[in-house]
Amino acid sequence: MAVMHRIRIFHSFLALTVLAAYFSAEMGLVHAWLGYGVAALILLRLIWALSGAPQLGLARFYPSFKDLHLKGIMTHPAISQVLLAGIALSVIGATGTGIMMEKGRALQPSALSSLSLSGEHESAGREDESGEMYEEAHEYLANLAIAMVVLHVLYLLSFKWPLARFMLFANKT
Repeated sequence: MAVMHRIRIFHSFLALTVLAAYFSAEMGLVHAWLGYGVAALILLRLIWALSGAPQLGLARFYPSFKDLHLKGIMTHPAISQVLLAGIALSVIGATGTGIMMEKGRALQPSALSSLSLSGEHESAGREDESGEMYEEAHEYLANLAIAMVVLHVLYLLSFKWPLARFMLFANKT
């Protein structure tokens, strides 16, 4: 299977897992497990970047403003790279703060028997000030990630239609 096809399959899994985690915020244990799923996908992507394939390198997330001119600015690769970097940083930040808040409770064997699927699991252990700080950062970064994703999708649909079709499995083969 070509690298680009693997990338779009990975992209689909990551996008669906991030969205599921975002929209399950009040579901406690489900939200925690989805967050760990996002963390596993991020780790897999970092390992995958070490393969040496140019399409998988992390340089894709680092904006280059070389040859940026007013004419053609909306289709310059720097726009996509800024959006990708924003999505990556906010998703990694939201995932990291979520893991710090959760403290591995969902990974304990007793998690399913002692915790409900409601927000009871999510709110456990947040009495201290640092817990509240993590919670605020987690929520802010998650909201930022979704905002960046919306901008990313709108940008691709407006200025990079062939790429959008390819990533949505709607390209002509």
